[in-house]
Amino acid sequence: MMKPLTFDNRFVRELPGDPITDLYTRQVSDCLWSAVQPTPVKQPQLLAYSPQVAEMLGLSDADMQASALIQTLGGNGTLPGMFTYATRYGGHQFGHWAGQLGDGRAIYLGELLHAGKRFELQLKGAGETPYSRSADGRAVLRSSLREFLCSEAMHALGVPTTRALSLVTTGNQVVRDMFYDGNPQLEPGAIVCRVAPSFTRFGHFELLASRDELPLLKHLIGFTLDRDFADWWPSTGIALDIHQPDPGLIEAWFAEICTRTAILIAHWMRVGFVHGVMNTDNMSILGLTIDYGPYGWIDNFDPSWTPNTTDAQGRRYCFGRQPDIARWNLERLAEALASVLPANHTLAQSLAVFDQTYVRELTHALANKFGFDQWQDGDGELVNQIFELMQRAEVDQTLFFSRLATLDLHAPQLSTLSDAFYTAQGQQQFGADIQQWLHHYTQRILSAGIAPATRLQKMASANPIYVLRNYLAQEAIDLATAGDHSRLLTLLKVLSQPYTWQTGMEAFAQKRPDWARQKAGCSMLSCSS
Repeated sequence: MMKPLTFDNRFVRELPGDPITDLYTRQVSDCLWSAVQPTPVKQPQLLAYSPQVAEMLGLSDADMQASALIQTLGGNGTLPGMFTYATRYGGHQFGHWAGQLGDGRAIYLGELLHAGKRFELQLKGAGETPYSRSADGRAVLRSSLREFLCSEAMHALGVPTTRALSLVTTGNQVVRDMFYDGNPQLEPGAIVCRVAPSFTRFGHFELLASRDELPLLKHLIGFTLDRDFADWWPSTGIALDIHQPDPGLIEAWFAEICTRTAILIAHWMRVGFVHGVMNTDNMSILGLTIDYGPYGWIDNFDPSWTPNTTDAQGRRYCFGRQPDIARWNLERLAEALASVLPANHTLAQSLAVFDQTYVRELTHALANKFGFDQWQDGDGELVNQIFELMQRAEVDQTLFFSRLATLDLHAPQLSTLSDAFYTAQGQQQFGADIQQWLHHYTQRILSAGIAPATRLQKMASANPIYVLRNYLAQEAIDLATAGDHSRLLTLLKVLSQPYTWQTGMEAFAQKRPDWARQKAGCSMLSCSS
């Protein structure tokens, strides 16, 4: 029998809820949440769980195997103290205001307290809510497995992220048109239990501003400061009135959001992660990576690459545009917050904090990736040169940096990088240029007198060996669909130590194989899940 858990559901206790309790799709007004029960499933089975997240929540291995918890994580009932609900928010999607969106298939289990910390628990794929629109509120195994693995992989990489406690199959089949080509198929259903201090998004504030629900917007700002920024706002020296937060405090808070967002994006660029759907409803107020849809890692370096088939033409959310899109999203949040500020208050200076922080954080990350002691004049040109060559020669980003760390600084050879090239033609055509770059790079390192151990330590801390490449995730999906969960569990373990060489795991540190270049799920993905 599992031990009792402690819940303190402040969001639903302190913020107004939807008075309508019937379950049907609707526009909701003057509230922030709607009570809703998960839709029961046929046969929930625990495929995998994160031992780290379980420990963080105070759950033992035995607790994770308890029937009552597995049933709850599958959407069949709740544990004492839980309160299930979905939240109301809006957002800009692909640059256009989409109006009310909300948790269409995410259902909260409440706010768990453990070891002095608060965690929101949320089931993704647990059934319909008032915000489901025309959808069924379900999720399929392929997308759920990807979210489960990536949440934990990103945390291990040092990237701010929501976490994932569990992956549960439901025993139900879900109809999905994966390619949006009019050929829907039955797929196995699954549910991920997501965990974060808060899942509040930019879109929560945007919707209230767009509907002119300004008293409620002020209340949400004050509540968010008091609950989710309790370790930060006292440092401003400005007292907090939850219902009427001080304009100066709002300005400082927005600058903090800009700072956290800039740090997040610099991490994405450092490890080669592409979110794929950077709508404002997918932006965390805490600066966390949130909502793992058609994400991907850069294989061959290409700033214009996007993993999202929906974005294939416009490439709004491609790798290289992520910093600009993050700033654009912050501008939309600034517009929402400005609706409750006096006319003489502006958030322009706070927005500038994003630019300053991003440049600082990216510069620091690049210095570590290349093993520089510190950033110097001329380093920008040197770095840009190799990134341009990597794109033209079709060079794998992850492998390039892991191999660069092993380069003989006194006799640099192109052969050190050979397995990072995707084609022999690319190596032949651009090999001489890259060899010349290696000469300039080694001179830069040697002239600075950087100790070899220092260089290697810096590079090892910034350059992962193992990342969740799309083809690796797809192999795990294919096996899990056939009933074999071994690859899922192996990846979970390997990706928990992404910066350390692991004996016997060399196959997971290879570049994308040729067969995966155009294979569905390995090159690009849709939002269908």
